[in-house]
Amino acid sequence: MPALALIFNAFVWGVSWLPFRHIEAHGLHPVWTTFLIYAVISLGMGLLLRRAWRGFVAFPMLVLLGLAAGFTNLGFNWAVTQGDVVRVVLLFYMMPLWSVLLGWIFLGERPTAGALARVALALGGVVVVLKAPGVDWPVPSSLPDWLGLAAGFGFAVTNIVLRHLRHAPGESRALAMFGGCALVAGTAACTGTALGAFASPLAATPGWIGWALLLGSGFVIANFCLQYGAARLAASATAVIMLSEVLFASVSSVALGAATMSPRILAGGALIVLAAAWSAFARTPPPRDDRLPSAT
Repeated sequence: MPALALIFNAFVWGVSWLPFRHIEAHGLHPVWTTFLIYAVISLGMGLLLRRAWRGFVAFPMLVLLGLAAGFTNLGFNWAVTQGDVVRVVLLFYMMPLWSVLLGWIFLGERPTAGALARVALALGGVVVVLKAPGVDWPVPSSLPDWLGLAAGFGFAVTNIVLRHLRHAPGESRALAMFGGCALVAGTAACTGTALGAFASPLAATPGWIGWALLLGSGFVIANFCLQYGAARLAASATAVIMLSEVLFASVSSVALGAATMSPRILAGGALIVLAAAWSAFARTPPPRDDRLPSAT
């Protein structure tokens, strides 16, 4: 059951691009969609689980967790809605590089030879993915590419902060992450609309509501599945199972014409996934409080 729960979580995130695109077809930008969904979830959770608010007093770094999670979700949702889904997901899983760098800076975990090898493997995969025909340098060529990379960085920050907040109540962590998603996406949505980059949500047709309800329900259930499965399986097993998101995203997007799968993408993706799987089984020392930044 824990493994199935994690697979369901990966499935929800792997196919989330589809309802996001249906919602965008009704005139609602993915940034506004992210805000509205997480605002409703946060409001409901804040009212039903009022004790979760107490955790913010004892663990002020929950605020940082919320911002990191919000940045992650906003970037990922925006990217998979408007870009090549496979490319975005693969760039998102550049976590071995970000995790090594952040662990070194904030946790004092000097990279080992194995960690550097994983970084080189992941970077090699990214070079293969980005080095498209006619491109002189393997750099991100579009906004979705940059968003995918940025979201992966945000996810690595989220994991680092979660390690620091391992003693915080689970409901407080969940509320921080959902609330952070609403805050970051809401700020971006209002700013983008004010600058004329996004259309006003008032211009959208009502057809988006059903898809948003489906997507929001999926996110809530997926979060509970993640909490259930991750608490009952080894961290290495959890990380490897979560890589099935790449499979779900790839198969669904290629089948429905939202991505292309070339030998180059397959080769680069294999290197990135291998680096991520290797990282999952690498032994990571628990953080010491004296190596962590102040919560204030």
